[in-house]
Amino acid sequence: MKEEIERANQKTLELMMETKPVLTDLVEARKSIQFLRKDYHLTHAGPPISWERASGPLRGAIIGAALYEGWADNEQRAIRLAETGEIVLEPNHHHSAVGPMAGVISPSMKVFVVSDGEVKAFSNLNEGLGKVLRYGAYSEDVLKKLKYLNGPFADVLADAIRDAVKEKGGIDLRNIIAQAVHMGDECHNRNIAATSLFFREITSHVVKVADTKTAQEVLTTINANNLFFLNLAMASCKLMTDKAHNIKYSTIVTTISRNGTDLGIRVSGLGDEWFTAPAPVPKGLYFPGFTENDSNPDIGDSTITETAGLGAAAMAASPAIVKFVGGDVKLALEITNRMARICYGRHRYFTIPYLEFEGTPVGVDIRRVLRLGLPPVADTGIAHKNAGVGQVGAGIVEIPIEPFKQALRKYAERYGV
Repeated sequence: MKEEIERANQKTLELMMETKPVLTDLVEARKSIQFLRKDYHLTHAGPPISWERASGPLRGAIIGAALYEGWADNEQRAIRLAETGEIVLEPNHHHSAVGPMAGVISPSMKVFVVSDGEVKAFSNLNEGLGKVLRYGAYSEDVLKKLKYLNGPFADVLADAIRDAVKEKGGIDLRNIIAQAVHMGDECHNRNIAATSLFFREITSHVVKVADTKTAQEVLTTINANNLFFLNLAMASCKLMTDKAHNIKYSTIVTTISRNGTDLGIRVSGLGDEWFTAPAPVPKGLYFPGFTENDSNPDIGDSTITETAGLGAAAMAASPAIVKFVGGDVKLALEITNRMARICYGRHRYFTIPYLEFEGTPVGVDIRRVLRLGLPPVADTGIAHKNAGVGQVGAGIVEIPIEPFKQALRKYAERYGV
């Protein structure tokens, strides 16, 4: 049995590392995600949840999506649609998709298509920091920005991506991530280098497919958002972890995600079952005027980065991020070392120059987590607990150990150990 587990975990790790995500398209969500082909259907971050148990920021994003789609013409009508069950919810993770924070994706929103030639993963467009839909804000200016991003902006970007596909088969995202880690990103909360590298890749294609004024607007929008690449990093990690999912006997975690109420994990050798616990409140730095009392419990699919060897696992490569999330350089190194103790291996392509080009820890192993009593950590944004407000800070959060205990009990039951 021990040898079977080792073989399964080695296979899981190889699939996670060797999957090469390439950006191939940007399309309406309804064209790629079957669940969203029907109106009044939305996907969201984290494990399954109902409107009744949804957190403030998730409720805000659902209201905003209903207004954006035109299913309701005011907040109260949108709430009524959700309360009566006319709006149907399912997790992004059930549809090969991911989205940061509330992660709500509606049928007419655009999603990046990331593929290795065999399977695909999807993510929506990043709106930037502050008062945005993914943090539960849905004011007129939030919806106006969403319409620009998913309208004229996305139209040009989609043409540019297709031009890149025609010229060189698409944009190699694993290569951008590997370079960005060398340049100080951990590709969860810090994506400045990755966004800059993507900007270099896409610029020639944007100016080729759009007139000068439109190209300037599109490139300015990308350049103004240091988190633009986050959603591409997440879709890349989703592709890598999906390829490593459903390996018999594997004890490697392939999903960590939160919906603002519950945190859930899934394990490669245990199929699609979620193991959950209440989502914790992050510790961190708050924007002026806000405190921990304003914070919602942790939310978002973005911990797919920690699952695939980035985020907190790569924090030693990103000393610049520690000031944003309320730590110091020593803490960044401690966090990467902590992740190394509970991960099955080191990444072959995501390496840390500061540590003599050692790979980032990858493949959280439920056995090691429980043997050491040491759950993973993540660096994360912090949403206000009330719908309609938005982001109030950023910090670090420890994943509860309870889901790992549940997973190990299920593993013992399924495999008879």
